[in-house]
Amino acid sequence: MTTGGEERHVQEAVQRHVRTSACAEAEKAVSPLLSDPGVQEARARVEAAETELGLELCARLQPLQDRYDQAVRDGDVAWHAGGCAAKHGRWGRICALPDRHETSMEEPHWGRNSEGRPIAWVGSAP
Repeated sequence: MTTGGEERHVQEAVQRHVRTSACAEAEKAVSPLLSDPGVQEARARVEAAETELGLELCARLQPLQDRYDQAVRDGDVAWHAGGCAAKHGRWGRICALPDRHETSMEEPHWGRNSEGRPIAWVGSAP
């Protein structure tokens, strides 16, 4: 007979396996779509528009990026708790604006990408 801890460990392992398998299946299904030339062209246009808008907003929003950078350097947990949670690690994006900026400031997400270039985007990915 297993103990509660062993049973929980087995359940967690099964859940991890199910998640991993589901992600692998999803990637297998999505890969052909993402490799389609039309999809790649659309993605390139979106990235160009995000970069262009990021540059346009840079002068106005750079002080918020500076404050974000300072909060990172100082380990300012309180500032981060009130910051926008939008980020996308896969593309190296972290929004440097305050929480609820989409409605209060009517601004898209804005920050710097993994290459350090300004970028703006709408929506979020976990």
